[in-house]
Amino acid sequence: MRQLKTLNSALAAALLGIAVTALPATLQAAPLTPTDDAQVLEVLPATTMARAEERRLRRELAQRPQDPALALGAARRYLDQAHQSGDPRFAGLALAAIAPWGTPSTSPDAVLLMRAQLQQYLHDFDTSAQTLQQLLQRRASPLQAQAWLTLATVRRVQGRYRESDAACRPLLGGPAARYGIACLAENDGLRGQFALARAAFRRLLSDGSLIPADRAWLTTSLAELEQRAGEARAADDAWRAALRLGADDYTRLGYADFLIDQHRSAEALRLLATQTRSDATLLRLAIAGSQVDGRAAARDIAELRARIAQANERPDAPLLHGREQALFALWVDRDLPEALRLARGNIARQREPLDLLVLARAARASGDTAVLRETRSLANAMGLVDRRVQALL
Repeated sequence: MRQLKTLNSALAAALLGIAVTALPATLQAAPLTPTDDAQVLEVLPATTMARAEERRLRRELAQRPQDPALALGAARRYLDQAHQSGDPRFAGLALAAIAPWGTPSTSPDAVLLMRAQLQQYLHDFDTSAQTLQQLLQRRASPLQAQAWLTLATVRRVQGRYRESDAACRPLLGGPAARYGIACLAENDGLRGQFALARAAFRRLLSDGSLIPADRAWLTTSLAELEQRAGEARAADDAWRAALRLGADDYTRLGYADFLIDQHRSAEALRLLATQTRSDATLLRLAIAGSQVDGRAAARDIAELRARIAQANERPDAPLLHGREQALFALWVDRDLPEALRLARGNIARQREPLDLLVLARAARASGDTAVLRETRSLANAMGLVDRRVQALL
């Protein structure tokens, strides 16, 4: 999901000067509007948003529900919280903020884009694509480039690379050409055209006018490419370069995954030691810790197990956290049937390389040759070439 967030943010800053970044049944109900500050609607986990600020935001939304700038600002904050915490309830709050514009034909451009991004976060990819198509029909919209890029990412996450290519190409002819080139390079790399994609990323990185944020996401994309190509040393170099350019959560987690795959779990633990204990960070700490010293990892494992149990009280948990729960079952609990069940459920909707890798690893550990054949057929149908997956099939 990295490219969706980083490229859209960079594109918005470069072109527009703004940062506009079927749902589960539990999120389709009409939003509740509090009648006073003391009314409790739902208890949410601790977040980086100050409680006083959150109360102020809710109060202003209740007083001015038709203010699009206020609603979008609130939705953006809640979506950021959802990304940071992994808790989809914040996405529900974001949807509630933009609920007054429920009809696509009367929704402002930025509301449509925000709705599509929230649908994408909630793994309702086809509905997100439909919302983006509605925005793209507005030829004069200043958000066309962002909409195309978001659509390209949604189709890529679904493993539909040709459709992703088609969404990348409209970016090539205008001021967003850099993002169009990177978009196509990402897809080329997924199809195993490693040399072609590598050359494209390096040409983009050779531009001395790149702002640090652009250089960081391009370097991260190159690191991921080298990892899929099986070039461990080049991937390590690129991950380290990306960390020097901007050590955000995504880059740290990506490098931690690489280190764990390379049997360097002690380094992964050191890398994540000072990170906020989000679900994603805690998962890596539990996996790496169990490989280094199971006794020392006991606290992290117990905490994550409790979070998983709490998340599973929601009916959409397997949809939104299937990959992560499969990883926990596979590497921490060693519950192979459960890991395989979760990985198969996850792959039905989300098909990033890591999703196929988790499925292949669960199938290989289980000795399930039928699922290995299914994974090979799926990778071939998608056109995905990932040396890590191929080594298991």
